[in-house]
Amino acid sequence: MHSGKRFGAREFIIWTRRSIYALVILSAIPTVLYFLGWKFLSVPWQPIAIMGTAVAFIVGFKNNASYSRLWEARQIYGAIINDSRSFGYILRDALLSKDSGKVKEMFLRHYAWLTALRFQLREPRAWENMGSDQFDEYAKKYDIPERLTTLDEELKKYLSESELQYIVSKKNRATQLIASQSKVLSEAYEKGEINDFQWTQINQQLVKFTDNQGKAERIKNFPYPRNFSSITTYLLLLFIVFVPFGLLKEFDKLGEGTSVEGWTLWFNIPFSLLVTWCFHTLDSVGEASVNPFEGSPNDVPITQISRTIEIDMRDMLDESDLPPAITPKNNIVL
Repeated sequence: MHSGKRFGAREFIIWTRRSIYALVILSAIPTVLYFLGWKFLSVPWQPIAIMGTAVAFIVGFKNNASYSRLWEARQIYGAIINDSRSFGYILRDALLSKDSGKVKEMFLRHYAWLTALRFQLREPRAWENMGSDQFDEYAKKYDIPERLTTLDEELKKYLSESELQYIVSKKNRATQLIASQSKVLSEAYEKGEINDFQWTQINQQLVKFTDNQGKAERIKNFPYPRNFSSITTYLLLLFIVFVPFGLLKEFDKLGEGTSVEGWTLWFNIPFSLLVTWCFHTLDSVGEASVNPFEGSPNDVPITQISRTIEIDMRDMLDESDLPPAITPKNNIVL
């Protein structure tokens, strides 16, 4: 997540510079050929304007869908924050006086669940963008914590050796950690350490965690539909290619009867670049938000949120050695 006031204009230009190079070439080729006498290359601008309207609609639709996925992801982690706090004080008040060791163990297992979930959500998918040059280069400005260490190393902080070996042997580690919580809770209920009401309350929190995990996994594992994504790409490409051809005659006529007659044609390059850059960058912005867990600067900061939850829950047990909060690097926090 970008935590600054805004992305700077320089950042945007650098981020899109590869596109700018390509757009300049696409604008320059028909302009040079027209100047050399290939007048037939000019096409009426009206059909291109109609195409631009269609592209604007479909790019706007994509950006709206991208924002919806991002906002839903943030709501999911907002719910995890609230449910984790509720889980912490309900569990503490129900069991601390009877078995403080079990409370500590379940708190640690919850931190392990948060850790396993964020590692699973950061796993790359074929449709994500972080592998492309444009996104990968910008990622050098900040750190993606899940790429700096391994899940096994992180889980060692919270789990016993035997439980660690059991959990890492499973495919979905986060799910198995919730299942372990449920098992320990059932054992406490059978021993009479918690009553029916307390068991129901704590179990409801575990169900909420499972529900929110499933929602996050749905966003992670189901991409923005490929048919909509593909048609947006194709229509945008057609529009970008044809814009310079539609403006050739208009800029050529611009200087008629003036001292710059014959030279205003070259305005076609910067103005075509400006128009096509706007459309292409709008599409790129939507693409940067469509996968909210991949590790881009527009993602939900799940690592920071997980650390915040851990700090809050450790505070509930009056622990003094709290882990440090995660701070932004170059205005980016994940």
